[in-house]
Amino acid sequence: MFELSELPMPLHAPRFAIFACLLALAACGQAPDPLTDELPNMGDFRLGHAVLVADNMQQVPPSRSATPEEWTAILGAEIDRRFAPYEGERLYHLGIAIEGYALAPPGIPLVVNPRSVLVLSVNVWDDALGVKLNTEAEQILVFEGSSRQTAFIGSGLARTRDEQMQVLARNAARQIQRYLRENPEWFAIDPEAPPFRAARAASDAAFSVETLPPPVAGAAN
Repeated sequence: MFELSELPMPLHAPRFAIFACLLALAACGQAPDPLTDELPNMGDFRLGHAVLVADNMQQVPPSRSATPEEWTAILGAEIDRRFAPYEGERLYHLGIAIEGYALAPPGIPLVVNPRSVLVLSVNVWDDALGVKLNTEAEQILVFEGSSRQTAFIGSGLARTRDEQMQVLARNAARQIQRYLRENPEWFAIDPEAPPFRAARAASDAAFSVETLPPPVAGAAN
């Protein structure tokens, strides 16, 4: 079984030469809260360690600033929030490198409306086998997405920096899960199996995104 100190770090992806150009693109909206969202079946998956690193993280202007510690804290919390309910028979570990980000500053509505984005590299390990399951790190590009508040005035005016990070981290956790489910053989996922948990009313959740604490500088996952 892996010890945390022995778990390999994610492979860092090449720098994104066209990363800044992607900030002008729109994408899907905000991911639902996993406490109320329907959770898909994950077979025998149970999360062991989620190792997050941001040592080589790049900030792509125009952007508000955030520290590596803030990013690993908030993304680690969202990884736990999405994957902690799963109690499968086998342990799997995630290695996640935060490669780059942009947090949209205030712009000019309908004229200059920068987008927030997060770039990750993800590796997956099977604890029992002691092997990495993906041959190359999976690069995941995460957009903040738009909402009724941000569609016209922009994210930089409608959301605070911490709110932007919250949305990006939650979207990232959902996209990581989507990537895992694209490889059902890793986790013995039955495509005919019902969802792990049906969607619940927001009132049934322990807390909602609005009541989540902001990132804490210096915190680690």
